[in-house]
Amino acid sequence: MQRRSFMLWAAGGTAASAAGIGSIAAYLHWQEITPKVLYPGRSEGHFLRDRKALPPPSRTLSTDVTILGSGIAGLTAAWRLNKLGHQDFLMVDGPQPYGNAAGGQFGELAYPTGGHYLPLPSPESTHVREILFDLGIIQRDPQAEKPTYDERYILHAPEERLLFNGQWQDGFIPTEGVPPAELAQHARFFAQVAQLRQARGNDGKRVFVFPTVESSQDPAWQALDAITLKQWMEREGYTSPTLHWYLNYCCRDDYGTRYDQVSAWAGLHYYCSRWGQAANAGNGAWLTWPGGMQPVATAMEQASGVKRHAGTVVSVQTTDKGVEALCLELVDGQPRTYLVKARKAICAMPLYVAARVVPDIASYGFDAKLHTPAYAPWMVANFLLKRFPDELPHAPLCWDNVVYQEPGLGYVVSTHQDIRVRPPEKTVFSAYVALSDRTPQQARKWLDVASPEELLALASVDLKTAYGRDFASCVERVDITVRGHAMAAPLPGFRSNAGLKALREHDGAILFAHADLSGFSVFEEAAWWGDRAARLAIT
Repeated sequence: MQRRSFMLWAAGGTAASAAGIGSIAAYLHWQEITPKVLYPGRSEGHFLRDRKALPPPSRTLSTDVTILGSGIAGLTAAWRLNKLGHQDFLMVDGPQPYGNAAGGQFGELAYPTGGHYLPLPSPESTHVREILFDLGIIQRDPQAEKPTYDERYILHAPEERLLFNGQWQDGFIPTEGVPPAELAQHARFFAQVAQLRQARGNDGKRVFVFPTVESSQDPAWQALDAITLKQWMEREGYTSPTLHWYLNYCCRDDYGTRYDQVSAWAGLHYYCSRWGQAANAGNGAWLTWPGGMQPVATAMEQASGVKRHAGTVVSVQTTDKGVEALCLELVDGQPRTYLVKARKAICAMPLYVAARVVPDIASYGFDAKLHTPAYAPWMVANFLLKRFPDELPHAPLCWDNVVYQEPGLGYVVSTHQDIRVRPPEKTVFSAYVALSDRTPQQARKWLDVASPEELLALASVDLKTAYGRDFASCVERVDITVRGHAMAAPLPGFRSNAGLKALREHDGAILFAHADLSGFSVFEEAAWWGDRAARLAIT
Protein backbone atom coordinates (compact mmCIF):
# COMPACT_ATOMS: atom_id res chain seq x y z
CA MET A 1 0.00 0.00 0.00
CA GLN A 2 1.38 3.38 -0.98
CA ARG A 3 1.38 6.02 1.76
CA ARG A 4 1.57 9.42 0.18
CA SER A 5 1.80 12.89 1.57
CA PHE A 6 0.85 16.36 0.46
CA MET A 7 4.51 17.30 0.48
CA LEU A 8 5.54 14.36 -1.65
CA TRP A 9 2.90 15.36 -4.21
CA ALA A 10 4.61 18.71 -4.62
CA ALA A 11 7.97 17.01 -4.94
CA GLY A 12 6.60 14.46 -7.41
CA GLY A 13 7.40 11.59 -5.04
CA THR A 14 5.63 8.25 -5.00
CA ALA A 15 5.85 6.21 -1.80
CA ALA A 16 6.32 7.62 1.66
CA SER A 17 9.47 6.52 3.44
CA ALA A 18 10.32 6.79 7.11
CA ALA A 19 11.97 10.11 6.39
CA GLY A 20 8.96 11.13 4.34
CA ILE A 21 6.63 10.64 7.31
CA GLY A 22 8.53 13.32 9.21
CA SER A 23 8.25 15.59 6.19
CA ILE A 24 4.52 14.96 6.12
CA ALA A 25 4.13 16.15 9.68
CA ALA A 26 6.23 19.26 9.02
CA TYR A 27 4.30 20.11 5.88
CA LEU A 28 0.91 19.63 7.50
CA HIS A 29 2.02 21.85 10.37
CA TRP A 30 3.09 24.47 7.87
CA GLN A 31 -0.33 24.22 6.27
CA GLU A 32 -1.88 24.40 9.76
CA ILE A 33 -3.71 21.16 9.06
CA THR A 34 -4.04 18.81 12.02
CA PRO A 35 -5.96 15.68 11.05
CA LYS A 36 -8.53 14.71 13.64
CA VAL A 37 -8.92 10.93 13.84
CA LEU A 38 -12.03 9.27 15.26
CA TYR A 39 -12.19 5.58 16.18
CA PRO A 40 -15.88 4.87 16.94
CA GLY A 41 -16.23 2.00 19.35
CA ARG A 42 -12.54 1.24 19.78
CA SER A 43 -12.31 2.12 23.48
CA GLU A 44 -15.55 0.35 24.31
CA GLY A 45 -14.49 -2.62 22.22
CA HIS A 46 -11.26 -2.93 24.13
CA PHE A 47 -13.22 -3.00 27.40
CA LEU A 48 -15.30 -5.86 26.03
CA ARG A 49 -12.30 -7.69 24.61
CA ASP A 50 -10.14 -7.33 27.70
CA ARG A 51 -12.95 -7.90 30.21
CA LYS A 52 -11.75 -5.02 32.35
CA ALA A 53 -13.26 -4.60 35.80
CA LEU A 54 -16.28 -2.31 35.89
CA PRO A 55 -17.87 -0.36 38.74
CA PRO A 56 -21.32 -1.40 39.96
CA PRO A 57 -24.34 0.20 38.26
CA SER A 58 -25.08 3.73 39.43
CA ARG A 59 -28.73 3.64 38.30
CA THR A 60 -31.41 1.34 36.93
CA LEU A 61 -33.75 2.08 34.03
CA SER A 62 -36.94 0.11 33.46
CA THR A 63 -38.85 -0.29 30.21
CA ASP A 64 -40.86 -2.87 28.30
CA VAL A 65 -38.51 -3.22 25.30
CA THR A 66 -34.92 -2.07 25.16
CA ILE A 67 -33.15 -1.62 21.83
CA LEU A 68 -29.42 -2.11 22.15
CA GLY A 69 -27.87 -0.19 19.28
CA SER A 70 -28.87 2.91 17.30
CA GLY A 71 -27.93 1.97 13.74
CA ILE A 72 -30.49 1.45 11.01
CA ALA A 73 -31.69 -1.87 12.45
CA GLY A 74 -32.26 -0.36 15.90
CA LEU A 75 -33.88 2.76 14.49
CA THR A 76 -36.20 0.66 12.33
CA ALA A 77 -37.19 -1.38 15.37
CA ALA A 78 -38.02 1.82 17.24
CA TRP A 79 -39.92 3.20 14.24
CA ARG A 80 -41.96 0.02 13.86
CA LEU A 81 -42.76 -0.21 17.58
CA ASN A 82 -44.12 3.30 17.45
CA LYS A 83 -46.12 2.55 14.28
CA LEU A 84 -47.66 -0.41 16.08
CA GLY A 85 -48.73 1.87 18.93
CA HIS A 86 -46.13 0.65 21.40
CA GLN A 87 -44.30 3.52 23.09
CA ASP A 88 -42.75 1.84 26.14
CA PHE A 89 -39.23 1.33 24.82
CA LEU A 90 -35.82 2.92 25.08
CA MET A 91 -32.60 2.75 23.10
CA VAL A 92 -28.99 2.41 24.21
CA ASP A 93 -26.91 4.14 21.54
CA GLY A 94 -23.89 1.92 21.31
CA PRO A 95 -20.43 3.43 20.83
CA GLN A 96 -21.60 5.87 18.13
CA PRO A 97 -25.14 7.18 17.59
CA TYR A 98 -26.46 5.90 14.22
CA GLY A 99 -23.51 3.56 13.65
CA ASN A 100 -22.61 3.25 9.97
CA ALA A 101 -25.29 5.81 9.14
CA ALA A 102 -23.53 8.54 11.13
CA GLY A 103 -22.31 11.83 9.72
CA GLY A 104 -20.72 15.04 10.87
CA GLN A 105 -20.51 18.74 10.15
CA PHE A 106 -18.00 21.47 9.49
CA GLY A 107 -20.17 24.42 10.50
CA GLU A 108 -23.11 24.39 8.07
CA LEU A 109 -21.49 21.83 5.78
CA ALA A 110 -22.63 18.27 6.51
CA TYR A 111 -20.69 15.18 5.50
CA PRO A 112 -20.94 11.37 5.86
CA THR A 113 -18.72 9.21 8.03
CA GLY A 114 -20.36 6.00 6.85
CA GLY A 115 -22.95 5.16 4.20
CA HIS A 116 -23.77 8.01 1.85
CA TYR A 117 -26.57 6.87 -0.47
CA LEU A 118 -29.59 4.62 -0.85
CA PRO A 119 -30.64 3.05 -4.16
CA LEU A 120 -34.31 3.40 -5.05
CA PRO A 121 -35.91 0.44 -3.25
CA SER A 122 -37.21 -2.35 -5.46
CA PRO A 123 -40.86 -3.48 -5.26
CA GLU A 124 -39.99 -6.32 -2.87
CA SER A 125 -38.55 -3.85 -0.34
CA THR A 126 -41.97 -2.86 0.93
CA HIS A 127 -40.58 -2.15 4.40
CA VAL A 128 -38.09 0.40 3.05
CA ARG A 129 -40.75 2.07 0.93
CA GLU A 130 -43.04 2.33 3.96
CA ILE A 131 -40.28 4.00 5.97
CA LEU A 132 -39.44 6.46 3.19
CA PHE A 133 -43.11 7.33 2.73
CA ASP A 134 -43.55 7.94 6.45
CA LEU A 135 -40.51 10.25 6.40
CA GLY A 136 -41.80 12.18 3.39
CA ILE A 137 -38.97 11.01 1.11
CA ILE A 138 -41.54 9.15 -0.98
CA GLN A 139 -44.36 11.59 -1.60
CA ARG A 140 -46.94 9.45 -3.42
CA ASP A 141 -47.77 5.82 -4.18
CA PRO A 142 -45.13 4.15 -1.97
CA GLN A 143 -45.92 0.60 -3.11
CA ALA A 144 -46.50 1.39 -6.77
CA GLU A 145 -44.08 0.24 -9.44
CA LYS A 146 -42.88 3.83 -9.73
CA PRO A 147 -43.43 5.92 -6.57
CA THR A 148 -42.95 9.67 -6.59
CA TYR A 149 -39.95 10.86 -4.59
CA ASP A 150 -39.04 14.23 -3.14
CA GLU A 151 -36.76 15.54 -5.87
CA ARG A 152 -34.45 17.20 -3.35
CA TYR A 153 -33.12 13.77 -2.45
CA ILE A 154 -32.85 12.22 -5.92
CA LEU A 155 -29.26 12.41 -7.06
CA HIS A 156 -28.99 14.93 -9.86
CA ALA A 157 -26.51 15.06 -12.71
CA PRO A 158 -23.61 14.98 -13.15
CA GLU A 159 -23.64 11.78 -11.10
CA GLU A 160 -20.37 9.91 -11.51
CA ARG A 161 -17.10 9.91 -13.36
CA LEU A 162 -13.90 7.87 -13.60
CA LEU A 163 -10.30 9.03 -13.92
CA PHE A 164 -8.90 6.56 -16.45
CA ASN A 165 -5.59 6.91 -18.28
CA GLY A 166 -5.19 10.45 -17.01
CA GLN A 167 -8.58 11.62 -18.28
CA TRP A 168 -12.02 11.95 -16.68
CA GLN A 169 -14.86 10.08 -18.39
CA ASP A 170 -18.58 9.73 -17.63
CA GLY A 171 -19.60 6.64 -15.66
CA PHE A 172 -17.55 4.17 -13.64
CA ILE A 173 -16.74 1.48 -16.18
CA PRO A 174 -13.86 2.44 -18.51
CA THR A 175 -14.86 3.12 -22.11
CA GLU A 176 -12.47 5.72 -23.55
CA GLY A 177 -9.63 4.02 -25.39
CA VAL A 178 -10.89 0.54 -24.47
CA PRO A 179 -10.62 -2.02 -27.32
CA PRO A 180 -13.90 -3.02 -29.03
CA ALA A 181 -13.53 -6.62 -27.84
CA GLU A 182 -13.54 -5.43 -24.22
CA LEU A 183 -16.51 -3.15 -24.81
CA ALA A 184 -18.38 -6.12 -26.25
CA GLN A 185 -17.76 -8.01 -23.00
CA HIS A 186 -19.08 -5.02 -21.04
CA ALA A 187 -22.27 -5.12 -23.09
CA ARG A 188 -22.59 -8.89 -22.67
CA PHE A 189 -22.20 -8.62 -18.89
CA PHE A 190 -24.91 -5.98 -18.50
CA ALA A 191 -27.23 -7.91 -20.80
CA GLN A 192 -26.68 -10.96 -18.59
CA VAL A 193 -27.46 -8.85 -15.51
CA ALA A 194 -30.72 -7.72 -17.10
CA GLN A 195 -31.68 -11.37 -17.59
CA LEU A 196 -30.66 -12.34 -14.07
CA ARG A 197 -32.85 -9.60 -12.61
CA GLN A 198 -35.85 -11.47 -13.95
CA ALA A 199 -34.58 -14.96 -13.13
CA ARG A 200 -36.66 -17.13 -10.83
CA GLY A 201 -35.82 -20.39 -9.11
CA ASN A 202 -37.85 -23.59 -9.14
CA ASP A 203 -39.68 -22.28 -6.05
CA GLY A 204 -41.09 -19.39 -8.10
CA LYS A 205 -39.14 -16.70 -6.26
CA ARG A 206 -36.79 -14.18 -7.81
CA VAL A 207 -33.17 -15.19 -7.42
CA PHE A 208 -31.85 -11.80 -6.29
CA VAL A 209 -34.07 -9.55 -4.17
CA PHE A 210 -34.10 -7.39 -1.06
CA PRO A 211 -34.69 -8.65 1.58
CA THR A 212 -32.40 -11.56 0.78
CA VAL A 213 -34.49 -14.02 2.81
CA GLU A 214 -37.13 -13.61 0.09
CA SER A 215 -34.66 -14.72 -2.59
CA SER A 216 -35.05 -18.14 -4.21
CA GLN A 217 -33.64 -21.11 -2.33
CA ASP A 218 -33.25 -23.13 -5.53
CA PRO A 219 -30.05 -25.19 -5.07
CA ALA A 220 -28.99 -24.50 -8.64
CA TRP A 221 -28.78 -20.80 -7.87
CA GLN A 222 -27.52 -21.28 -4.33
CA ALA A 223 -24.48 -22.98 -5.87
CA LEU A 224 -23.23 -19.49 -6.79
CA ASP A 225 -22.41 -19.08 -3.10
CA ALA A 226 -19.77 -21.80 -3.34
CA ILE A 227 -17.47 -19.78 -5.63
CA THR A 228 -16.11 -16.24 -5.79
CA LEU A 229 -17.28 -13.58 -8.19
CA LYS A 230 -13.93 -13.69 -9.97
CA GLN A 231 -14.32 -17.45 -10.47
CA TRP A 232 -17.81 -16.90 -11.88
CA MET A 233 -16.45 -14.30 -14.33
CA GLU A 234 -13.75 -16.68 -15.49
CA ARG A 235 -16.31 -19.47 -15.86
CA GLU A 236 -18.51 -17.19 -17.97
CA GLY A 237 -15.61 -16.27 -20.22
CA TYR A 238 -15.13 -12.64 -19.13
CA THR A 239 -11.49 -11.72 -19.69
CA SER A 240 -11.74 -7.92 -20.07
CA PRO A 241 -9.30 -6.26 -17.61
CA THR A 242 -11.49 -3.17 -17.36
CA LEU A 243 -14.58 -5.26 -16.59
CA HIS A 244 -12.64 -7.18 -13.96
CA TRP A 245 -11.46 -3.90 -12.43
CA TYR A 246 -15.02 -2.56 -12.40
CA LEU A 247 -16.53 -5.59 -10.66
CA ASN A 248 -13.67 -5.60 -8.17
CA TYR A 249 -14.27 -1.92 -7.45
CA CYS A 250 -17.99 -2.55 -6.87
CA CYS A 251 -17.28 -5.37 -4.42
CA ARG A 252 -14.76 -3.23 -2.55
CA ASP A 253 -17.24 -0.35 -2.51
CA ASP A 254 -20.24 -2.35 -1.29
CA TYR A 255 -18.56 -5.06 0.81
CA GLY A 256 -15.09 -3.69 1.59
CA THR A 257 -13.64 -6.87 0.08
CA ARG A 258 -12.12 -7.83 -3.27
CA TYR A 259 -14.05 -9.76 -5.91
CA ASP A 260 -11.68 -12.71 -5.61
CA GLN A 261 -12.90 -13.08 -2.00
CA VAL A 262 -16.61 -12.22 -2.31
CA SER A 263 -19.25 -14.89 -2.92
CA ALA A 264 -20.45 -14.92 -6.54
CA TRP A 265 -24.02 -14.89 -5.24
CA ALA A 266 -23.36 -11.69 -3.28
CA GLY A 267 -21.43 -10.13 -6.14
CA LEU A 268 -24.26 -10.73 -8.60
CA HIS A 269 -26.85 -9.64 -6.04
CA TYR A 270 -25.15 -6.23 -6.03
CA TYR A 271 -26.25 -5.70 -9.63
CA CYS A 272 -29.32 -7.86 -10.01
CA SER A 273 -31.36 -6.78 -6.97
CA ARG A 274 -31.25 -3.01 -7.51
CA TRP A 275 -33.85 -2.08 -10.04
CA GLY A 276 -36.16 0.29 -8.19
CA GLN A 277 -37.90 2.92 -10.29
CA ALA A 278 -39.48 6.31 -9.71
CA ALA A 279 -42.21 8.28 -11.45
CA ASN A 280 -39.95 11.35 -11.45
CA ALA A 281 -36.48 9.84 -12.01
CA GLY A 282 -34.70 7.55 -14.43
CA ASN A 283 -34.01 3.88 -13.83
CA GLY A 284 -31.23 3.13 -11.37
CA ALA A 285 -31.49 6.49 -9.60
CA TRP A 286 -30.07 7.00 -6.12
CA LEU A 287 -31.15 8.92 -3.06
CA THR A 288 -28.50 10.94 -1.25
CA TRP A 289 -28.02 13.72 1.28
CA PRO A 290 -25.04 15.98 2.07
CA GLY A 291 -24.64 14.23 5.43
CA GLY A 292 -24.91 10.77 3.90
CA MET A 293 -27.45 8.58 5.66
CA GLN A 294 -27.47 10.58 8.92
CA PRO A 295 -30.45 12.78 7.88
CA VAL A 296 -32.45 9.58 7.30
CA ALA A 297 -31.34 8.16 10.65
CA THR A 298 -32.25 11.40 12.41
CA ALA A 299 -35.67 11.45 10.75
CA MET A 300 -36.28 7.84 11.78
CA GLU A 301 -35.39 8.66 15.36
CA GLN A 302 -37.74 11.63 15.39
CA ALA A 303 -40.57 9.65 13.79
CA SER A 304 -40.21 6.89 16.38
CA GLY A 305 -40.14 9.15 19.45
CA VAL A 306 -37.52 6.84 20.97
CA LYS A 307 -35.76 7.79 24.19
CA ARG A 308 -32.02 7.42 23.56
CA HIS A 309 -29.41 6.83 26.24
CA ALA A 310 -25.66 7.13 25.78
CA GLY A 311 -23.73 3.96 26.49
CA THR A 312 -22.69 0.58 25.17
CA VAL A 313 -24.14 -2.69 26.36
CA VAL A 314 -21.61 -4.93 28.09
CA SER A 315 -23.84 -7.90 28.79
CA VAL A 316 -27.48 -8.85 28.39
CA GLN A 317 -28.98 -11.83 30.16
CA THR A 318 -32.39 -13.33 30.65
CA THR A 319 -34.04 -13.29 34.07
CA ASP A 320 -37.26 -14.72 35.43
CA LYS A 321 -38.89 -11.35 34.64
CA GLY A 322 -37.33 -10.71 31.23
CA VAL A 323 -33.84 -9.34 30.56
CA GLU A 324 -31.19 -7.23 32.24
CA ALA A 325 -28.64 -5.28 30.20
CA LEU A 326 -25.52 -3.88 31.85
CA CYS A 327 -24.39 -0.77 29.97
CA LEU A 328 -21.08 1.09 29.97
CA GLU A 329 -20.38 4.78 29.58
CA LEU A 330 -16.87 6.18 29.29
CA VAL A 331 -16.71 9.66 30.82
CA ASP A 332 -13.30 11.27 30.30
CA GLY A 333 -11.97 7.75 29.83
CA GLN A 334 -13.40 6.52 33.11
CA PRO A 335 -16.07 3.78 33.12
CA ARG A 336 -19.56 4.19 34.56
CA THR A 337 -22.29 1.62 34.33
CA TYR A 338 -26.06 1.47 34.54
CA LEU A 339 -28.61 -1.33 34.33
CA VAL A 340 -31.60 -1.61 31.99
CA LYS A 341 -34.41 -3.97 32.98
CA ALA A 342 -36.93 -4.90 30.31
CA ARG A 343 -39.36 -7.57 29.23
CA LYS A 344 -37.51 -8.00 25.93
CA ALA A 345 -34.25 -6.80 24.42
CA ILE A 346 -33.44 -6.27 20.75
CA CYS A 347 -29.71 -6.75 20.09
CA ALA A 348 -29.24 -4.33 17.19
CA MET A 349 -25.49 -4.65 17.08
CA PRO A 350 -22.88 -6.40 14.91
CA LEU A 351 -22.64 -10.10 15.62
CA TYR A 352 -19.00 -9.97 16.68
CA VAL A 353 -20.23 -7.70 19.49
CA ALA A 354 -23.35 -9.74 20.22
CA ALA A 355 -21.18 -12.84 20.60
CA ARG A 356 -19.42 -11.13 23.53
CA VAL A 357 -22.48 -9.40 24.97
CA VAL A 358 -24.86 -12.40 25.09
CA PRO A 359 -23.12 -14.95 27.34
CA ASP A 360 -25.23 -17.91 26.24
CA ILE A 361 -25.48 -17.09 22.54
CA ALA A 362 -24.24 -20.61 21.74
CA SER A 363 -27.50 -21.98 23.16
CA TYR A 364 -29.32 -20.17 20.35
CA GLY A 365 -27.35 -22.12 17.73
CA PHE A 366 -24.63 -19.53 17.10
CA ASP A 367 -21.04 -20.69 17.54
CA ALA A 368 -18.94 -17.52 17.60
CA LYS A 369 -15.84 -19.28 16.29
CA LEU A 370 -17.65 -20.90 13.37
CA HIS A 371 -20.41 -18.47 12.49
CA THR A 372 -19.13 -14.92 13.08
CA PRO A 373 -18.67 -13.23 9.70
CA ALA A 374 -15.38 -11.75 8.57
CA TYR A 375 -15.39 -7.96 8.89
CA ALA A 376 -13.84 -5.51 6.46
CA PRO A 377 -12.20 -2.32 7.80
CA TRP A 378 -12.91 1.08 6.23
CA MET A 379 -11.69 4.61 6.52
CA VAL A 380 -13.56 7.80 5.60
CA ALA A 381 -11.65 11.09 5.41
CA ASN A 382 -13.57 14.35 5.14
CA PHE A 383 -11.61 17.24 3.64
CA LEU A 384 -13.01 20.70 4.32
CA LEU A 385 -11.98 22.79 1.32
CA LYS A 386 -11.77 26.57 1.37
CA ARG A 387 -12.06 26.54 -2.41
CA PHE A 388 -12.72 24.03 -5.16
CA PRO A 389 -9.55 22.65 -6.80
CA ASP A 390 -8.95 23.17 -10.50
CA GLU A 391 -10.33 20.34 -12.59
CA LEU A 392 -8.92 18.41 -15.50
CA PRO A 393 -11.03 18.77 -18.67
CA HIS A 394 -13.42 16.30 -20.34
CA ALA A 395 -15.89 15.50 -17.51
CA PRO A 396 -16.99 17.97 -14.80
CA LEU A 397 -16.85 17.43 -11.05
CA CYS A 398 -19.56 14.92 -10.11
CA TRP A 399 -21.21 13.70 -6.94
CA ASP A 400 -19.08 10.53 -6.97
CA ASN A 401 -15.57 10.60 -8.42
CA VAL A 402 -13.51 7.43 -8.77
CA VAL A 403 -9.90 6.84 -9.78
CA TYR A 404 -8.86 3.73 -11.68
CA GLN A 405 -6.58 2.34 -8.97
CA GLU A 406 -6.55 0.84 -5.50
CA PRO A 407 -6.87 1.06 -2.50
CA GLY A 408 -9.06 4.16 -2.63
CA LEU A 409 -12.73 4.15 -3.56
CA GLY A 410 -12.82 7.74 -4.78
CA TYR A 411 -14.56 10.68 -3.16
CA VAL A 412 -18.03 12.22 -2.98
CA VAL A 413 -18.83 15.93 -2.91
CA SER A 414 -21.09 16.89 -0.01
CA THR A 415 -22.44 20.07 -1.63
CA HIS A 416 -23.39 18.37 -4.89
CA GLN A 417 -27.10 18.33 -4.05
CA ASP A 418 -27.16 22.07 -3.29
CA ILE A 419 -29.45 23.87 -5.71
CA ARG A 420 -27.72 27.21 -6.20
CA VAL A 421 -27.15 29.70 -8.97
CA ARG A 422 -23.45 29.62 -8.13
CA PRO A 423 -21.42 26.87 -6.42
CA PRO A 424 -20.77 27.38 -2.70
CA GLU A 425 -17.46 28.92 -1.75
CA LYS A 426 -16.52 25.96 0.45
CA THR A 427 -17.22 22.27 0.14
CA VAL A 428 -16.36 18.89 1.65
CA PHE A 429 -14.76 16.04 -0.28
CA SER A 430 -15.36 12.69 1.46
CA ALA A 431 -12.69 10.16 0.48
CA TYR A 432 -13.40 6.47 1.08
CA VAL A 433 -10.77 3.77 1.47
CA ALA A 434 -11.33 0.01 1.78
CA LEU A 435 -8.16 -1.61 3.03
CA SER A 436 -8.81 -4.61 0.82
CA ASP A 437 -5.22 -5.01 -0.35
CA ARG A 438 -4.46 -6.97 2.84
CA THR A 439 -6.32 -9.28 5.18
CA PRO A 440 -8.77 -7.66 7.60
CA GLN A 441 -6.54 -8.72 10.50
CA GLN A 442 -3.47 -7.10 8.91
CA ALA A 443 -5.46 -3.96 8.13
CA ARG A 444 -6.73 -3.62 11.70
CA LYS A 445 -3.23 -4.07 13.11
CA TRP A 446 -1.96 -1.30 10.84
CA LEU A 447 -4.88 0.99 11.69
CA ASP A 448 -4.18 0.52 15.40
CA VAL A 449 -0.63 1.86 15.11
CA ALA A 450 -0.79 4.20 12.11
CA SER A 451 -0.18 7.87 12.88
CA PRO A 452 -2.69 10.53 11.82
CA GLU A 453 -0.21 11.56 9.12
CA GLU A 454 -0.03 8.02 7.76
CA LEU A 455 -3.80 7.75 7.73
CA LEU A 456 -4.06 11.08 5.94
CA ALA A 457 -1.48 10.03 3.37
CA LEU A 458 -3.45 6.90 2.56
CA ALA A 459 -6.78 8.73 2.44
CA SER A 460 -5.30 11.30 0.06
CA VAL A 461 -4.09 8.94 -2.66
CA ASP A 462 -7.06 9.39 -5.02
CA LEU A 463 -7.16 13.15 -4.47
CA LYS A 464 -3.45 13.40 -5.23
CA THR A 465 -3.96 11.52 -8.47
CA ALA A 466 -6.89 13.74 -9.45
CA TYR A 467 -5.45 17.14 -8.51
CA GLY A 468 -1.71 16.85 -7.92
CA ARG A 469 0.23 19.19 -5.68
CA ASP A 470 -2.29 22.04 -5.87
CA PHE A 471 -4.88 20.17 -3.81
CA ALA A 472 -3.06 20.79 -0.51
CA SER A 473 -3.56 24.55 -0.78
CA CYS A 474 -7.35 24.03 -0.94
CA VAL A 475 -7.54 22.08 2.33
CA GLU A 476 -8.57 23.79 5.54
CA ARG A 477 -9.27 20.79 7.79
CA VAL A 478 -9.40 17.00 7.67
CA ASP A 479 -11.42 14.64 9.90
CA ILE A 480 -10.78 10.91 9.52
CA THR A 481 -13.14 8.18 10.75
CA VAL A 482 -11.62 4.71 11.14
CA ARG A 483 -13.94 1.71 11.32
CA GLY A 484 -11.98 -1.43 12.05
CA HIS A 485 -15.03 -3.68 11.71
CA ALA A 486 -17.03 -1.58 9.27
CA MET A 487 -19.07 -4.30 7.61
CA ALA A 488 -19.58 -8.03 7.34
CA ALA A 489 -17.95 -9.48 4.21
CA PRO A 490 -20.09 -12.02 2.28
CA LEU A 491 -17.47 -14.67 1.60
CA PRO A 492 -18.37 -17.95 -0.16
CA GLY A 493 -20.66 -20.02 2.04
CA PHE A 494 -22.28 -17.07 3.79
CA ARG A 495 -25.72 -18.04 2.46
CA SER A 496 -25.52 -21.39 4.27
CA ASN A 497 -24.21 -20.03 7.58
CA ALA A 498 -26.18 -22.09 10.12
CA GLY A 499 -25.49 -19.67 12.99
CA LEU A 500 -26.92 -16.70 11.09
CA LYS A 501 -29.98 -18.76 10.21
CA ALA A 502 -30.47 -19.73 13.87
CA LEU A 503 -30.37 -16.10 15.05
CA ARG A 504 -32.66 -15.00 12.22
CA GLU A 505 -35.26 -17.51 13.35
CA HIS A 506 -34.82 -17.07 17.10
CA ASP A 507 -37.80 -15.77 19.06
CA GLY A 508 -37.45 -15.14 22.77
CA ALA A 509 -36.69 -12.57 25.44
CA ILE A 510 -33.54 -11.61 23.52
CA LEU A 511 -34.04 -10.86 19.83
CA PHE A 512 -31.45 -10.10 17.16
CA ALA A 513 -31.62 -7.35 14.56
CA HIS A 514 -28.71 -6.35 12.37
CA ALA A 515 -27.67 -6.49 8.71
CA ASP A 516 -25.09 -9.08 9.80
CA LEU A 517 -27.95 -11.59 9.97
CA SER A 518 -28.02 -11.40 6.17
CA GLY A 519 -24.25 -11.57 5.89
CA PHE A 520 -23.57 -8.10 4.50
CA SER A 521 -24.17 -4.51 5.50
CA VAL A 522 -26.82 -2.61 3.55
CA PHE A 523 -29.75 -0.43 4.60
CA GLU A 524 -32.44 -2.73 3.21
CA GLU A 525 -31.24 -5.73 5.20
CA ALA A 526 -30.69 -3.84 8.45
CA ALA A 527 -34.17 -2.34 8.21
CA TRP A 528 -35.71 -5.74 7.51
CA TRP A 529 -34.32 -7.33 10.67
CA GLY A 530 -35.16 -4.30 12.80
CA ASP A 531 -38.74 -4.46 11.55
CA ARG A 532 -39.00 -8.18 12.24
CA ALA A 533 -37.58 -7.87 15.77
CA ALA A 534 -40.04 -5.10 16.66
CA ARG A 535 -42.99 -7.22 15.57
CA LEU A 536 -41.73 -10.18 17.60
CA ALA A 537 -41.06 -7.98 20.63
CA ILE A 538 -44.70 -7.16 21.18
CA THR A 539 -46.14 -10.61 20.57
